[in-house]
Amino acid sequence: MTFLPIILLAAVAFVVAVFVLRLPRTGWALFGAALLFGLAGYALQGSPGQAGAPKAAIPEAADAGVALVEARRELFGPAPPSRFVTVADGFARRGQFADAAGILRASLEKNPGDAEAWLALANALVENAEGQLTPAAVFAFGKAEQVDPESPGPGFFLGVALINSGRPVEARQLWADMLARAPADAPWRAGLKERLDRLDVLIAQMGTR
Repeated sequence: MTFLPIILLAAVAFVVAVFVLRLPRTGWALFGAALLFGLAGYALQGSPGQAGAPKAAIPEAADAGVALVEARRELFGPAPPSRFVTVADGFARRGQFADAAGILRASLEKNPGDAEAWLALANALVENAEGQLTPAAVFAFGKAEQVDPESPGPGFFLGVALINSGRPVEARQLWADMLARAPADAPWRAGLKERLDRLDVLIAQMGTR
């Protein structure tokens, strides 16, 4: 059982690479093989039973922050976010999600109608909880959708959080509903359809349907 967290971490890395970083389907097998090779090496040489020791923050946290900020910004178009969101994004890009969430909470107390700030807060809360969908994050996603019901951002990132929390079937239903309601000329429709197709493949491979 001591290897279970390592296996789960590898699964999360694969999901993030496919759905957040948009790894091409042609690269799935290679990336999966690399993860399996790493797991095999750890199984042979790792010592998960030994006591841990303090260490510096993992650089991958900053990489995830950069990807999340850039993906969110793509959905909100060329208009710049508020200065508070901009500052919070700076912390998120460095993997300092708790600091980002604190800035966003203060911003939303003054301007609760900022949909992008609500979505940025939801993402920061999920990342600060190591990918888990907390009640506070669910609330923030809901507020983002309430303020801007036409934006695909809340639904898309909530779907990503559901996948990372081990609930891919719920994510699939959410994204399918979004596509069913989306206008035919929505600029984000094709991208979401592609991710939904990839999710269908993942669900089929997991045998959860």
